[in-house]
Amino acid sequence: MASRGFILLQISLLLTVATTAFSLSPYYYKNICPEALPTIKKLVEAAVYKERRMGASLLRLHFHDCFVNGCDASILLDPTPNIDSEKNAVANNNSARGFEVIDQIKAEVDKVCGHPVVSCADILAVAARDSVVALGGPSWKVRLGRRDSTTASRTQANLDIPSPFMDLPALINNFKNQGLNQRDLVALSGGHTIGFAQCFTFRNRIYNATNIDPAFAKERRVTCRRTGENTNLAPLDPTPAFFDTAYFNNLVKQRGLLISDQELFNGGSTDNLVKTYSLYPEAFWKDFAKSMIKMGNIKPLTGNQGQIRVNCRKVNY
Repeated sequence: MASRGFILLQISLLLTVATTAFSLSPYYYKNICPEALPTIKKLVEAAVYKERRMGASLLRLHFHDCFVNGCDASILLDPTPNIDSEKNAVANNNSARGFEVIDQIKAEVDKVCGHPVVSCADILAVAARDSVVALGGPSWKVRLGRRDSTTASRTQANLDIPSPFMDLPALINNFKNQGLNQRDLVALSGGHTIGFAQCFTFRNRIYNATNIDPAFAKERRVTCRRTGENTNLAPLDPTPAFFDTAYFNNLVKQRGLLISDQELFNGGSTDNLVKTYSLYPEAFWKDFAKSMIKMGNIKPLTGNQGQIRVNCRKVNY
């Protein structure tokens, strides 16, 4: 007969396995709420149809969420006496957008599901994928089952979200801290094939850089003067409403908009990969999808961790 101590040890081990073995799955909502994913897709498509730029904004929300304490929808929390909102971090303040689209999706998904079963973190992940597809890019199976955080950290956001002024070693280290390698860095940076950047993020490059095509610098200076005009927008590549490889073609021609963009093709260890992506779109698409899945798996809250928020902007109390 097994001793009482041995039985207790077995129970303890089983409980440990039960709380650590959970992993995200593309089929998480298959039985819980099969209408969840089609609903998200429909609303993302409508938002992108209304404003093409919204696709890039929703992709960026997921990126900035995952890089700060994992993919837990902490970026969506509004400031309160207890929440130091990540919306006020340097990279997000007066820049991150699309929150109202996420609110709309959350309300509609909860309606079709009958109650709040889909996390805001999962909505961000699916909306990012659906945005890329809506703009002509690749699809991938989003792994699901994340739960929402009950905290946010503006301080951590300021530390962890990569800056547009970073050089290649800093970028490599920043991504390494998230468990992402150089291939992930280049592939995910390819998300800049859609969207825009504000003048203050690229002013130093267009006036002071030496690794820039002079004609391109002159073109960008028209709407981004040495002083003022900080929020004036410029496209991150020539086709900001289409998910293609124009971003990488630009880098090869020294026409990257941000310092951090051109650093990927500046005589360093990532040059060859940039060249590969510029020549072979299918290689970029494949790697981008893989890296998005990998990024979406950064420190998710699962099981009994966190909560399923009723309102994506507020913690349930």
